[in-house]
Amino acid sequence: MSLETNETVTAKIFPHPLNAWYAVAWDHEVTGKAPISRTIAGKPMVLYRTADQRPVALADACWHRLAPLSLGQLVGSDEIQCPYHGLRYNSTGRCTSMPAQKTVNPSAMVPSYPVVERYRYLWVWPGDMTLADPDLIPDMSQMTDPEWAGDGETIHAKCNYQLILDNLMDLTHEEFVHGGSIGQAELSESPFLTKLEADGSVTVSRWMIDVAPPPFWLKNIRDRFPDFEGNVDRWQIIHYYAPATICIDVGVAKTGTGAPEGDRSQGVNGYVMNTISPETDRTSHYFWAFMRNYRLESQTITTQLRQGVHGVFGEDEAMLQAQQEAIDANPDHEFYSLNIDAGGMWVRRILDRMLAVENEGGTPESALEEFTHSGSAS
Repeated sequence: MSLETNETVTAKIFPHPLNAWYAVAWDHEVTGKAPISRTIAGKPMVLYRTADQRPVALADACWHRLAPLSLGQLVGSDEIQCPYHGLRYNSTGRCTSMPAQKTVNPSAMVPSYPVVERYRYLWVWPGDMTLADPDLIPDMSQMTDPEWAGDGETIHAKCNYQLILDNLMDLTHEEFVHGGSIGQAELSESPFLTKLEADGSVTVSRWMIDVAPPPFWLKNIRDRFPDFEGNVDRWQIIHYYAPATICIDVGVAKTGTGAPEGDRSQGVNGYVMNTISPETDRTSHYFWAFMRNYRLESQTITTQLRQGVHGVFGEDEAMLQAQQEAIDANPDHEFYSLNIDAGGMWVRRILDRMLAVENEGGTPESALEEFTHSGSAS
């Protein structure tokens, strides 16, 4: 399968697959003390934990009069009580008690969504629950690996989720949007390789050899090597996993010390972990973290990195909101793709195929089959 980067894409609102795992919350956000509300893929959900700390995700609307269950309270070991008329539901969504009557209507229940706790997030499956295979949760193992340390935040992004994926798959925008922190001219000048992997993921790799480290990376390499001076070899290796997770292997090492060949011992290595969950057609939950494999003991560095990345991503957030507003004002405009958009174009093709197969009643696994023997694109 070939990919022509001069393709055009209509600037429209891009739909999202339902048969997929999406991060719904950080694990610490959901407790057994009070429910919280969150909308994923257009579906309002109420989240809470049972007495044994098992996470629960139900539709956030009572069977009786659609009152939001998230405004109610937790009762017993695993039940939630409607705030309007007191109906109670267990963790499977079945009503267990109704006010002023002993008999519970057998049809009284609310949808329950599969939920899995992994990599410091809670993941929900808003589609066909019979297809909800936990093995399809994308690999974000650096989030819990003891060899890595870090933290992150959530951005409520006022844009369609695919605009965030575009942003993360092409990092040349750093030169222009983040010029005071991580951007530099070599981002546009350096060659890159885009590859469709055998498992249907996408990798975009870029190396910048013998360049001056931008301010963000100069601080980080001096956190490990206080006397560092000179140029670095810098890398960005983007890994996309369908439908909306992007993990970016980033770092710098003293130039000429073997980083391109695999020896990163004279540098600092981070992973920018990103998973994006569509809320509506025009809003998204953007979960991110910055993990590092050096100076693991330093909470100061963890906090400084989180604050630094927060500032960088704030610049992205403003640009993405402005882009969404422009798309809404120009719904018939076509996006013209450049060479730098190759990774993002593969993402769009994969998502288009996932949506088509979902509409045909197929499985998420089968949606990626046509891509697994397609080779690569540069």
